[in-house]
Amino acid sequence: MDDPGNGGHAALVQLQAYLAQMDHAGETRLPAERELSESLGVSRGDLRKALAVLEKDGRIWRHVGRGTFVGSGPVEETIGISEIAGRTNPADVMRARLIIEPEIAREAALHATLSDIAAMRQSLVQTREAVTWRQYENIDNLLHRQIAQASRNNVLLGLFDVLNAVRRTVVWGRLRSDGARPPADHHSFADHERIVEAIAERDLGGAAAAMRLHLQQVERRLIPVREAAE
Repeated sequence: MDDPGNGGHAALVQLQAYLAQMDHAGETRLPAERELSESLGVSRGDLRKALAVLEKDGRIWRHVGRGTFVGSGPVEETIGISEIAGRTNPADVMRARLIIEPEIAREAALHATLSDIAAMRQSLVQTREAVTWRQYENIDNLLHRQIAQASRNNVLLGLFDVLNAVRRTVVWGRLRSDGARPPADHHSFADHERIVEAIAERDLGGAAAAMRLHLQQVERRLIPVREAAE
């Protein structure tokens, strides 16, 4: 597979998760580029790079005048997103996140550069300014990937990308509360700020603990208490 660059790679992961969702829904035609780029929260330039990679690999095909369609080659041949998503559930996804992401935050606290931290802080501002849940979710996704990138460990970054793509396939949209946008007191705002500040302070244990606390709060909101099972 060609390397589409950092922005293109992020768009590629998002697009692969989107295609996996389409597979479950039985759809074959992709939306127009403008609509798709807005839905995924990526630039049209990065989206085109991702589309070019998937087209070269035979996973999508384009028909002039008709649009872009999912090809016969399944996404799971590359990183297994569709196959994994079909055999998992939100609880499994959260357990995997609780194992992996606190350690990624620990590594980020050790290796993050000043530009990494500045980018994270900009994302913090943007999450609070989000005017829709979808916009918030895309920025939230970006922030977690910035933390993974700051680990400076390509293996951890690759694991994060696959886990994140599975998460978006299995869980996408389930965390939304009532209302058009996140409330001003949404728990993730403060959670994210604690994570980023711990990374900025080079507090390895604090960064891991803050990420774990954040994910535990997400888990409690995502997975109802199993009253009948207790």
